[in-house]
Amino acid sequence: MDTVIVYVDDAEYARQIIQPLARQAGGQATRWVLVACAPRMTHRISKWVSHSARESWRAKWADKLFAQMLPWIQAQAGDHARVDTVLAKTPLPELIVQLQQQYGGNLQPVDARRPKQDNAAPMANTAAVPQPAPAAAIPVTVKKPARNWTLPGTLAGLFCMMVIAVD
Repeated sequence: MDTVIVYVDDAEYARQIIQPLARQAGGQATRWVLVACAPRMTHRISKWVSHSARESWRAKWADKLFAQMLPWIQAQAGDHARVDTVLAKTPLPELIVQLQQQYGGNLQPVDARRPKQDNAAPMANTAAVPQPAPAAAIPVTVKKPARNWTLPGTLAGLFCMMVIAVD
């Protein structure tokens, strides 16, 4: 049984990446391991949200993602596909080692996470996703606002001199 590990953070984008792989594995018995990669939270969020609340939010986020992905994978890959779900709580290199120990060494990892920047391409081990053609670049001139602090600074200096002179 082939095992495909798919890192997912957005269901729509992941479907575009996974669709060719699911069609290839349509008749074969394939195990799909969906790894939900929740969005990162800043370290400053701990001021307002407890650790258990963050973990609860991650779990709810992952459940919503899996609810979008599981029926689609079952429909695309067929009845022979088995789908397991994992919520990434550790860095991905550590998680891949754990998954290799759990599912065996013959794993095919697929990074189906949405790129952080619009112009970034998917990783090399994923299927190519058709990208829309970029619109014609229109040169835009941006005027920086003038920071003219000379008048307020001058007035503040004159006021200080008057206060000193009066004393």
